[in-house]
Amino acid sequence: MTSKIEKFAAQLIEAEQTRVGIDPLTTLDPEITIDDAYYIQLQNIKKKLIEGQKIVGKKIGLTSVVVQKMLGVDEPDYGHLLDSMVVENGGTIDIKTMLQPKIEGEIAFILKKDLKGPNVTVLDVLQATDYVVPALEIVDSRVQDWKIKLQDTVADNASSGLVVLGGKPTKIEDIDLELIGMVLMQNGEVANTGVGAAALGNPASCVAWLANRLADYDITLKAGEVILSGALSSMVVAKPGDNFTARFAHLGQVSVNFK
Repeated sequence: MTSKIEKFAAQLIEAEQTRVGIDPLTTLDPEITIDDAYYIQLQNIKKKLIEGQKIVGKKIGLTSVVVQKMLGVDEPDYGHLLDSMVVENGGTIDIKTMLQPKIEGEIAFILKKDLKGPNVTVLDVLQATDYVVPALEIVDSRVQDWKIKLQDTVADNASSGLVVLGGKPTKIEDIDLELIGMVLMQNGEVANTGVGAAALGNPASCVAWLANRLADYDITLKAGEVILSGALSSMVVAKPGDNFTARFAHLGQVSVNFK
């Protein structure tokens, strides 16, 4: 473990605890690589596991081609979901516990079989999935003002914050993932809309990408894990007093409140 990785990992943990954002790592060290960033992420995940938290799944980010172009990258990224990040459907979040939260509507896959890359296909993902549910991801950044490049968000656990799972468990053979429509409501009004195909053409393609990417770090997607497959529309800033509800065709809805 290099001193650089340990130093940046500690800075991100401190920012999370104090809720004071830091300068982008890519500004502090322009030579930082994507592999460096993933090792920083893993360093902090290991720290949290030692403290007693548990991994309950993974999240995939940057699945939108528009967002990839904005950050100058050509692939998604990923982060870990911990049990401390899970909020009940319809629950309330104290916004003071976060830095600069934003909301995304996603499809969550719950696995019944392990997935280990390389060479995982969409068919493998479909066969390994127990069911899917609608989800709200509350993304957050420990980097001040969201001034991030790929290395910054990767190191920061892919800008993970919290996650809400809702709706009804739906078998994957009963739906067309590419065509599932979503409406994200903010305080009773439409904030934006999306469709399954917005996530790399098919949310299952995102999960396959993740399984294959994790093979580089000898990490397996495990049965029982929740996999957030990527945003179906753009992020919406959360403010105190906001209510967000994402309604998905065939999957039901999921909601969360902020105070």
